[in-house]
Amino acid sequence: MANSSLSFETRSVRGGASSSCDAAVVEPLVQSTTYAQPTIGARVAHTYSRASNPTVSALEARLASLEAAPFAVAFASGLAAETALFLACLRASDHLVCAQAVYGGTTRLVREFLIPLGIRASFVDARKPDEVARAVTDRTRLIFVETPSNPTLELVDIVALSRVAAAAGVLFAVDNTFLTAALQQPLELGADLSLYSTTKHVEGHNTATGGAIVLRDAALAERLRFVRKSLGAIQKPFDAWLTLRGIATLPLRLRAHSAAALRIAEWLESRPDVARVFYPGLRSHPDFDLAQRQHAGAHGGVLAFELKCSSTGIAFMNSLRLAIRAESLGAVETLVTHPASMTHADVPPLERAQIGISDGLVRLSVGLESAEDLIADLEQALRTASASEREEVVPCRAV
Repeated sequence: MANSSLSFETRSVRGGASSSCDAAVVEPLVQSTTYAQPTIGARVAHTYSRASNPTVSALEARLASLEAAPFAVAFASGLAAETALFLACLRASDHLVCAQAVYGGTTRLVREFLIPLGIRASFVDARKPDEVARAVTDRTRLIFVETPSNPTLELVDIVALSRVAAAAGVLFAVDNTFLTAALQQPLELGADLSLYSTTKHVEGHNTATGGAIVLRDAALAERLRFVRKSLGAIQKPFDAWLTLRGIATLPLRLRAHSAAALRIAEWLESRPDVARVFYPGLRSHPDFDLAQRQHAGAHGGVLAFELKCSSTGIAFMNSLRLAIRAESLGAVETLVTHPASMTHADVPPLERAQIGISDGLVRLSVGLESAEDLIADLEQALRTASASEREEVVPCRAV
């Protein structure tokens, strides 16, 4: 199916070609590990499911269509996608420029695995294009950023950094997990690669792990598939099938997530016990103007906020009744995370402080429950945490 003239909503439901059965309205789930070859040496679409699978290929076609790109490569997780990207692009003595405000698992991957392999890395404030440009050397092969960042919702100017990368002749990759192609199109803004943990908003139902890279370079796409096959990092067919199901409602869910997140962010800003709220849709956000240019009319379902008294952070989270304490985001259920002890626990405390992750920082992934019900839950938890602190006479550690 030609996709260039279709709306994003239509591509979410119908984008990409069916890979196995044109008569089926719903893409079939193909669980086979291996495939019959008519003759030895015959060219066939699939030989072994560690290399490719019809259901995975259908997902890749759908993901590529969402960004009007020719290629997408699906992986077992977002970190599997990152690992394949780094191994496809970097060798010993090569150099990576990475935003300092990224998911803690990305930082761990670079520090614990890439650097010991002889790959050099610089973590920079990617909000400042000049700082990124200064970090680039003649051995730099890749610039990697996440926008909005996890968990402080910092934004990176994709257009500005794409110019930095182009001038230096290096690849530029954007982790677009928080917004997805529904709200941000990195390739259209100049990036070479758009990367996702499809576990999050893309699948959207907390039922399948996965990752993906969308790109336009045929040679690099083939290299990524080779690395995936060599690592055994392809997504499982059933997870790919579930992700296809999730994509069909992606634009509808992102609009609902975004509207509720903005409502909750505005309410949190009015609270005397909240020091700061991090959400690009708020006028108080330092990157609000950039968000208006870079995002497609809404700003996603994830926000973060910092309590004035950081010592109440965990007590507040433990008092929640509706929001679920869990390490993920982007699903129909509202999930709440304490980054300092959960997603970024492996990041050294000093580095956490430098990127704004305090003990009082809470990340909220707003689901599809009523925004008013969620606000009522947040209000009772703030009240309970404050009362608990007074009863225990715990000194307040101001943020």
